[in-house]
Amino acid sequence: MKFLRQFAIILIFFILGELINNTLHIPIPGNIIGMILLFLSLYFKIIKLELIEDVGNFLLDHLAFFFIAPGVALIALLSSFSKIWLSYLIFLILTTALVMGITGVVVQYAIRRGEK
Repeated sequence: MKFLRQFAIILIFFILGELINNTLHIPIPGNIIGMILLFLSLYFKIIKLELIEDVGNFLLDHLAFFFIAPGVALIALLSSFSKIWLSYLIFLILTTALVMGITGVVVQYAIRRGEK
């Protein structure tokens, strides 16, 4: 029963995010809005981590399972990607380098700040 209650809390935030997205027509997906609301609720201690911790750990432990459907969809659309694979590859390399660079700068800043 505890597991279902925790899952219901996470589901409520998902549904709330979808409702906000459909009502306000924000160009951000509803599930992202729900995650932001959940994060803010945890940050400002509106809900306690213990209320969703077990389900959150379960979902994180089985995260790879959620990538099966998108992977199958990519394989099904492989013929479509054969025409534009080079642009995607360049975009992938550039964004990966950008994320690595920004992460490095932020980590160095955090280390320097921690030393002071």
